[in-house]
Amino acid sequence: MKTKSILLLIVTTLLIMAGCEQLPEGPFLKSTLDPPAITAPAAGTSYVITEANENNVMATFTWNAADYGFQSATTYTLQISLTGDFKDANDLASTTKTEVEVLNSKMNTTLLILGAEPGVSKAVTCRLKAVVNTNIAAIYSETSTINVTPFEKVIIYPKLYVPGNYQGWSASNENTVISSVKSDNKYEGFLYMNEANPEFKFLKVPAWEEANTIGDPDASGTSGNLKIGGWGGNNIKASGGPGYFRLKADLNEAKYQWVKTEWGLIGSATPNGWNSDQNLTFSTTTNLWTITLNLVVGDIKFRANDAWDINLGDDGNDKKLEYGAANIAIAAAGNYTITLDLTKPVYKYKIVKN
Repeated sequence: MKTKSILLLIVTTLLIMAGCEQLPEGPFLKSTLDPPAITAPAAGTSYVITEANENNVMATFTWNAADYGFQSATTYTLQISLTGDFKDANDLASTTKTEVEVLNSKMNTTLLILGAEPGVSKAVTCRLKAVVNTNIAAIYSETSTINVTPFEKVIIYPKLYVPGNYQGWSASNENTVISSVKSDNKYEGFLYMNEANPEFKFLKVPAWEEANTIGDPDASGTSGNLKIGGWGGNNIKASGGPGYFRLKADLNEAKYQWVKTEWGLIGSATPNGWNSDQNLTFSTTTNLWTITLNLVVGDIKFRANDAWDINLGDDGNDKKLEYGAANIAIAAAGNYTITLDLTKPVYKYKIVKN
């Protein structure tokens, strides 16, 4: 018995020692990570995109792999920016390889979405975003700048249909839609609603389908939250109509906003300078805002509801409007008719001297 006890003790000890054996270490991140590095196309390379070559490959982007200190399945995303600081970053392509082809059509559409002027060469800043794990922060390559001239092309933006009591609950009405100009599941648009208390829903498709209907999960219809699918829950309810409403729907965050707007013109070129607005008049026939008035040399901007919360200017001097953008210059005094067009995904204006 004593011998058996000794043998049992030895076996138990060996098992404990085996259980305490140190496991292999790693993988561990390097103390200093090596980001990817763009190797082609060369910085400063110029491209001209036309209707004739839009289906061709513009360039094959290549890069050196990121080094995390261990073998990894890294996802690389090629991003571009027109501002250079990537506050307007737009993703061109994603891959686990170290190269990707970019078509002229893809680059052209992306540049137009970002506000590039057709027929004008534009500096395009490029970088790579590398992600190896959701628990590890993304790392970025050094930037490289190329020059690209896009061409004018009608862009079909992703859209949500907005049926409601103001338009007969028509699911397929192409005139009552809001759009995602960056194709990022964030939609916006302006619609005239002729009801005192408008009610509406959003549709991903021009039909009433349970999975594609979006509404408010709360019975009040005023929660600001979206119910996506399941017939969308309840109608979204606005107030203060009839009027011209800005609608926003963020499908990423499942949130919505609406605000009724009245538009005015303000600036040093207007009769009251920057002190107060000159009211524009809305036409329910054309869905345009217009004003005719005398202007002096100076600047103007458009703003809603006599406040700066919603204001539009022109950063590119290309007759395209952006929120909080630069003042619009009036070079000569005279009588002008000014038109504000918020009917399309890209907001525009016209200034005509009478």
